[in-house]
Amino acid sequence: MSFSFYISKRYIFSKKDSKFISFISTISITGIALGVATLIIALSILNGFERTITNKVMDFDSHIQISSYTGILPDYHYALPILKEKLQPYATSINPFVSDLAIISSKTIKDGVSIKGIRSEDYWKGVKEDIVKGKFKLYDDENLPSIIIGQKLADKLMVKVGDKVTVFALNKDKIPTPQNPPNIQRFIITGIFESGMAAFDDLVAYVDIKTAQRLFNIGNEISGYDIRVNNISKIDSLTNYLSEHLSYPYATRSIYQIHRNIFTWISLQKKPIPIILGLIIIVAVFNIVGTLLMIVLEKTNAIGTLKSLGANRRQLISVFIYQGIYLAITGIIIGNLIAFVLTYLQFRYKIISIPSSVYFMSTVPILLSYQNFIGVSILTFLLCIAASFIPSYIASKIQPVSSLRFS
Repeated sequence: MSFSFYISKRYIFSKKDSKFISFISTISITGIALGVATLIIALSILNGFERTITNKVMDFDSHIQISSYTGILPDYHYALPILKEKLQPYATSINPFVSDLAIISSKTIKDGVSIKGIRSEDYWKGVKEDIVKGKFKLYDDENLPSIIIGQKLADKLMVKVGDKVTVFALNKDKIPTPQNPPNIQRFIITGIFESGMAAFDDLVAYVDIKTAQRLFNIGNEISGYDIRVNNISKIDSLTNYLSEHLSYPYATRSIYQIHRNIFTWISLQKKPIPIILGLIIIVAVFNIVGTLLMIVLEKTNAIGTLKSLGANRRQLISVFIYQGIYLAITGIIIGNLIAFVLTYLQFRYKIISIPSSVYFMSTVPILLSYQNFIGVSILTFLLCIAASFIPSYIASKIQPVSSLRFS
């Protein structure tokens, strides 16, 4: 055991130390712990928001969407093989769809809805996994076809699985006239999904693609294709590739372009975080500096004694560096425990809820990542050690004669 470490240990654990210094040390450790916990929780929530929103949007929509400048595209049976050939080996699924706005009505309430016609056999992970009532079952029946709606829409319409609803749609997207009345179709609700995102739960309803074609009276034409790729880093490059190789009326957009408002919101959420984190770290650093300066003032006489006995400047600096390390490690461990307990409770039990109409989800999302814990701990430790040099240097400059004379 080195001389500096031995003296530092005696200062830290001595029962004869000033109660005031012990109180200041406790405050310093508490400040570091709260700073570390706040940093980790903030990063866990931020990363949780980004991951949850991105995954839900991509699960319910697509990575790349091909639509039409004119509103409709030719029969997908001809274009689908060509698209698959162009996108090999990057595309995992290419799903044709029909989509348009309509009015959905229960016995007493009417509301606007986006009807999306899809094929049951296609990849629709978001809808299938988020079914909370009923089942993912779409069938085309000219008498009473099925429909799957979101939980928020079901609550507004006051309907449940097995109930019937009526959908009113424009005929070929033209304004209704006596000669061109709107199309009306009755549906039976076979499933209700809940994604936690109001943009889907309140506005989108799924039907069979043939039913949608008949509802909007567009024959075998479709609205576009939803494409999923096996590597999201390829989304932008594949979007540009399709834009260059598909002529009018095909329009290609990536998920980042379709949901620009959501991804811009995520980006804005991340911008003030470095400032907030910086302020928290500065507070923790000042806690260390203040605590060690108080210890230096309290131990001025002891420092003079050590110097008169032959302790050099480097050894005195090490004494207070070790104390800074003790304060930092103790605060970091406590902060990590606080952060883990709080984030786990939220992750497991969804204690804190938020309005989904504003935040795109119903509860605060948490991403438990060891990188956050390790990164914040290392950064805090290094800054605390750096802060310890200031009072350590001051202590090393104390003259033994002066300190002993006025003791």
